[in-house]
Amino acid sequence: METKTDIDLIVAGVDVGSLYTKVVLLKPDARKQERPSIVSYCMNRSGGLYKGAADKAVGDVLKLAGLQMGDIDYVVSTGYGRHLVSYGGSEITEISCHAYGAKFLFPEAHTVIDIGGQDSKVISVDDKGGVYSFVMNDKCAAGTGRFLEVMAEGLDFGLRQMGELSLLSDKNISLSSTCTVFAESEIISLLSEGYDKGDIAAGIYRAIANRMMALVARNGGVEERVVMSGGVAKSIGMVRALEKRMGTSLLIAEEPQIIGALGAALFAAERATEGRKARR
Repeated sequence: METKTDIDLIVAGVDVGSLYTKVVLLKPDARKQERPSIVSYCMNRSGGLYKGAADKAVGDVLKLAGLQMGDIDYVVSTGYGRHLVSYGGSEITEISCHAYGAKFLFPEAHTVIDIGGQDSKVISVDDKGGVYSFVMNDKCAAGTGRFLEVMAEGLDFGLRQMGELSLLSDKNISLSSTCTVFAESEIISLLSEGYDKGDIAAGIYRAIANRMMALVARNGGVEERVVMSGGVAKSIGMVRALEKRMGTSLLIAEEPQIIGALGAALFAAERATEGRKARR
């Protein structure tokens, strides 16, 4: 006979990113007859105070779900500030979490492209959601979410507006630099020369797409199909530039920014159910 504890597990994945902190609450099926379901999720700006950002995001997501901290059976933390989540049951790298979360949402996927706030990654995923190779750019902010924010500010655009206007461009403006500082200066020069903002935006996305393709090549090329995760996947300009450069359509989740937190929650679900079995 089933008891309440057999079926009412609640776990959390906390992804403390450089720009945003994301939390996913997940309800796994301890009997493994159904897929785990998302109870609630939230995203907050990290603001540089990563422990405080994690605490606030967890509090916010619990409030959304009508739960308390004691209701969570297991927590896995990931991301830039994962070691600051003191109540986490364990820490797992964002590479593994993005791969696992992407594979859960798109079982057909074998490549994951994640453009985060301060780094970019290309991950090859096996049939079980494990990582068998990856490359990342973490030495420079070029081609990351923060880079795009700075470029949008230079054009006096919001990120959404910049992406939409880039699609209207029929010009082929090239940016000679993807360094954040130099690219910002280059944008100012192009604007002073009278170039259209939408054409410059399209050039920015092409530059990032070229940079990502260099990472793809270092990882052995594209293996279909391809998931794009992270907040930059919400930019239609970036998605279309990558699709054109890669010659394939990208799989985009309804909320691509929580894929790392979802992967962490899935790992938490496995560990929570294993722990329940061990205690019986």
